[in-house]
Amino acid sequence: MAGGGSPIKEGDYNNEINIVPLVDIMLVLLIIFIITVPVVTKAVRVNLPTNFNLPTETKPENINLSVDFAGQVYWNDNAISLEDLAKSALVEAQKTPQPEVHIRADKRVTYAYVADVLTTLQRNFLLKVAFIAEPPHID
Repeated sequence: MAGGGSPIKEGDYNNEINIVPLVDIMLVLLIIFIITVPVVTKAVRVNLPTNFNLPTETKPENINLSVDFAGQVYWNDNAISLEDLAKSALVEAQKTPQPEVHIRADKRVTYAYVADVLTTLQRNFLLKVAFIAEPPHID
């Protein structure tokens, strides 16, 4: 023989691994997992709790700032200019503890107007700022 090995006789065993049964077993296991996994995941029905935000408590010492679509700023429902806002913010920043500022901005307002209000508050050391939004409508 050219290979140098002994010739294969009828009674000899085949030394090579036959992978056909291994592939068959793996395919059967794969089919079993494909069938059983969706059944297991859909078998348990759980009613999850719903989470609702608590309404914002407006304390008397809180400051409500509103910015309308045109960029007009309102301090507790009174129209105010950015210069007057700066003066009022500096006075309020001196209080201990600092009051919270709740900003209510129209959803169509240009971001530049809100950024001007935030910059004015920050430059005058009034740092407790929160944005107020409408809760989502759940049907």
